[in-house]
Amino acid sequence: MKATLAIRQAVRPWVERADARILLGVSGGADSMALAVATFMEAKTTGVDLVAIVIDHQLQDGSSAVAERTRNELLRLGFENVEVVAVHVDLLDGMEASARRARYQAFEVAIAKYQPDYFFLAHTKNDQAESVLLGLARGSGTRSLSGIAEVNGLYVRPLLDIDRSTTESTCLENGITAWLDPQNSDRHYARVRVRNEVLPVLEANLGPGISDALARSAKILREDADALDLLADRYLVESDPLVVEKLSELPKAIRMRVLRLAIYASGAPEGSISAGHIAPVEALITDWHGQGEISLPGGVKVARISGRLSLLQQIS
Repeated sequence: MKATLAIRQAVRPWVERADARILLGVSGGADSMALAVATFMEAKTTGVDLVAIVIDHQLQDGSSAVAERTRNELLRLGFENVEVVAVHVDLLDGMEASARRARYQAFEVAIAKYQPDYFFLAHTKNDQAESVLLGLARGSGTRSLSGIAEVNGLYVRPLLDIDRSTTESTCLENGITAWLDPQNSDRHYARVRVRNEVLPVLEANLGPGISDALARSAKILREDADALDLLADRYLVESDPLVVEKLSELPKAIRMRVLRLAIYASGAPEGSISAGHIAPVEALITDWHGQGEISLPGGVKVARISGRLSLLQQIS
């Protein structure tokens, strides 16, 4: 039971409070089932209240049967409270992003209903490595390269230091037959290509341990990004922080964050502002030659007026 013990140790810091309630997102795959069984074992020793949330995305034939099978397996393991939630996925910006948005909307409903202390998600070290490589391919900066956060509000990912082989072994040790999502073999998805083609090539040519190295880099970059974000947040609470002269004196890494935060505060959808959006805004500060206003996602307009940046949201 070596693999199971490793995952139990990973979840233990969050399961020590006897009065805690923990929600778990469970897909039926090896990662989430390993997280579920290890958390249940730890919770038995402390009396933590567990609720498993099984999401049926309704994107594949037989998805409801997969969700029901996952529910039954969790009940067999000893869970008393398992809720299956069928969601509707609006395909707005790709299958993965749209499914993720629908999933997290369901999670937020569950959080409002159960008022948990934590919501466990089963992302592993392999997921972290894949996220770093995808961020590198996008060229979207330090925050993107910092990968997946271990703790983000109520959401906790205890398995970011655990690899996928350990979750698979945990399922074997506990007689769990995990669901194999066919989308995890679909080359149409960039993450699948990274997992099945890019990472194996890196391992073969650069030696083993690439996933470990990428995960370590993500942790270091997240600490750096958090520090820079804190400095940007502190700057924005100053009086009239969008004065061009003051912005021009900031280090570029902080100035770019200040601009991004100010744009989001003006109404741009979270996550919609890329480096390509920020570059012309920064040029209003560092390369000013009378440019007109800049249009950004969410109807946000940015202009340089009387030595300061003006940000307004135009609602149609």
